Amino acid sequence: MNPDTLLTMIFGLIGGLGIFLLGMKNMSEGMQGVAGAGLRRMIGAVTNNLLSAVGVGVLVTCLVQSSSITTVMVVGFVNGSLMTLTQAVGVIMGANIGTTITGWILVLKIGIYGLPILGAAAFVYLFSKNERLRYIAMAIMGAGMVFFGLELMKDACSHIKELPAFNAWLARFSATSYIGMIQCMLTGCILTMMVQSSSATLIITMALAVTGVIDYPTAGALVLGENVGTTITVLLASIGATTNARRAAYFHMLFNLIGVTWIGIIFFQYVKFVPWVIGADVNKMVIENGVQIYPERLAAIAAAHTIFNVTNTVLFLPFARKMERLLVRFVPDRVAKEIPHLTNLDVRMLETPVIGIEQSRVEILHMSDSCQKMMTWLRQLIGEDEPDHKRVQELFHREEVLDTMQDEMVTFLTNLLAANAPHHVIEEARCQLRMADEYESISDCVTSILKFHLKLDSQGHRFDEKLRNEIISLHDIVANYLQIVSDSYQQRQMEVITQAKWLGAEITARVRELRDGHVSQLSEDKVEPYINLAYTSTLATYRAVRDHVLNIAEAMDESK
Repeated sequence: MNPDTLLTMIFGLIGGLGIFLLGMKNMSEGMQGVAGAGLRRMIGAVTNNLLSAVGVGVLVTCLVQSSSITTVMVVGFVNGSLMTLTQAVGVIMGANIGTTITGWILVLKIGIYGLPILGAAAFVYLFSKNERLRYIAMAIMGAGMVFFGLELMKDACSHIKELPAFNAWLARFSATSYIGMIQCMLTGCILTMMVQSSSATLIITMALAVTGVIDYPTAGALVLGENVGTTITVLLASIGATTNARRAAYFHMLFNLIGVTWIGIIFFQYVKFVPWVIGADVNKMVIENGVQIYPERLAAIAAAHTIFNVTNTVLFLPFARKMERLLVRFVPDRVAKEIPHLTNLDVRMLETPVIGIEQSRVEILHMSDSCQKMMTWLRQLIGEDEPDHKRVQELFHREEVLDTMQDEMVTFLTNLLAANAPHHVIEEARCQLRMADEYESISDCVTSILKFHLKLDSQGHRFDEKLRNEIISLHDIVANYLQIVSDSYQQRQMEVITQAKWLGAEITARVRELRDGHVSQLSEDKVEPYINLAYTSTLATYRAVRDHVLNIAEAMDESK
């Protein structure tokens, strides 16, 4: 092979693969942008019914065009307590079926139209003002890039057969025996682990097979190995995650390993069975643009991939719950209480912003719940003559946890805002950023009120019954105000601003009334300066809590 041909082949392989991967990314982002609300409803519709969970896994993976993205999302949801292990098991099995759509996309014989499809969609994407239309154009543009990338790689692979050294190596590396089959599976697994994309290795495998560089059984063995290699992405995502999230990742690995093991036993019968089922002649050669190709191998490889994953899921379904119980037994819960952390997911969840924003919403709900618990604990403490030391430490610790959660939220949402996300996701991200800050500020206010009381107690002073009852009464009003606004966000009832303003005005009037009454009392009775300072500071801080809650309601109203 002359140097020019060699360079053409290398550049074609690299350029074609790059265009293909970029096309998959654009197609995924475009489809997510169009079906964003539908994706979130699908995730919310997941139940403990394994069949429905499998169906959701199939649909979501078809939309995001990556089983790795879906399974990493699942690990993230389990880590954030948004999904149970049972639900995760079903979605993971469905994701393996959904990922086979990539192979069928390549079977469509419209590769030569990839470039005009890409060009036409690019004009719509660049010049359209309609956001939905732009995302549709992005998805179509991605599809065009996928087909064009495949054509470039097919043309490049046609020159590989001119390399004697490669052909000599390939003669020792083919699925003509069980040892050769295992070698091919290991190669597919290692390549997928290295590039972190089963779609990339699938496209390379199909391009090599269609140009006759490798035969159909070798391609089938490589694809089966790629099923195992893709589990590394999910295992990496589970590092440092909660126990249930790690169990979900381990299930994904075992599901693929066991599946590849049993199919390996009947491999040679299987690769003969699939072409017979779909009526494909994998050895049929045609001349296309002066190049020898085997077009029916594409359909055979895609069918082998699909039939294997569907069959593996059907065989696994009856044993899924037993496998789940086995994982619970061999991956025991940690002794210390586990707190879900968003930082385990931030990088990979950005690949699916319409789902990532749902994960961060769960963190906002966690912050909301923590603030309400702190308000409950505060009421108990200010009503006690001798504050419970353990409860006091628990409340201060919860405030520190909320500080950490806010830092994680800011990091995650800042990166999400920098990603290519739909307008409604960006608006919600801004809302969540503001809400995270407000909830953290509420926790600061709660600890400040407790500090006023503890300092007063350390000075040997105490509120009389009248002042204490006034504070507890105000506390109940503010706590109820916080619960109303937080419940509205949980129930997605974003139109709470009118009620929030009305209730907020009542709290302001009540604080003013208590303050004026206290000032009048100062002119009549002698009040210790320490008690006066603690009381007025407590009133002012409850007023600050009211302001933060109103800000949360305003943020919700702006994002609806």
